[in-house]
Amino acid sequence: MIIAFKFVDAPINCTNQSLRLIDLYNNKTSMSIIGLERGKTALYEHDFAWNKEAERTIGELKSIFGNTAKEIEHVGSTAINTIKAKPIIDIAVAATDFASVLRYNTELEAHGFYYRYATDYADNNISGAIDFNATDIRRLLYACGGYYDGSNKLQTHFIHVVKTDSIEWRNYIKFRDYLNANPQAAKEYENLKIKLCCEYADNRYIYTARKHEFIARIVSKN
Repeated sequence: MIIAFKFVDAPINCTNQSLRLIDLYNNKTSMSIIGLERGKTALYEHDFAWNKEAERTIGELKSIFGNTAKEIEHVGSTAINTIKAKPIIDIAVAATDFASVLRYNTELEAHGFYYRYATDYADNNISGAIDFNATDIRRLLYACGGYYDGSNKLQTHFIHVVKTDSIEWRNYIKFRDYLNANPQAAKEYENLKIKLCCEYADNRYIYTARKHEFIARIVSKN
């Protein structure tokens, strides 16, 4: 990936290390924060630099995948413009063939996108070879950040590859669009996130799991 980062101190109420985006084009350093230490949770006010970074990442992924990726979208809390979020960029990629996506792993890693694992419909994570004839896969996960190349402890981006027009794809888009269009629901979600962040600042797994009921309620709406 072409973007560069620089360490800054974390906010007083956070335990994570974070990164400041550096604008390589005009040689100015912004105060935009991106990245959290693996497993940690911290929330920041929405920063439209996250949207710009998502656009840049989408462009890079499109240049790698070409027609293999049918759609690529910025999703997750950093794509909801009125709420606090973890400063980690989530990108959803819709593809018709997971095997074709995996053929790009070497090129993706050269650009800083590290393949982590596949998830099946029983929520088993598979990090090794996949027999697509025997295993029904619903998602491939890629990640970015110094945690993966050994340069620091941070995770900065997650890339979620799902099937075109799958329920997973529709839910990513529906949740983002509903909360951007409904400020009251967005505020309710933010309040839940703040509560969970205070309780589980050092356990992102539980923090994430405790949001599932709210997310399921939103995506079940017509």
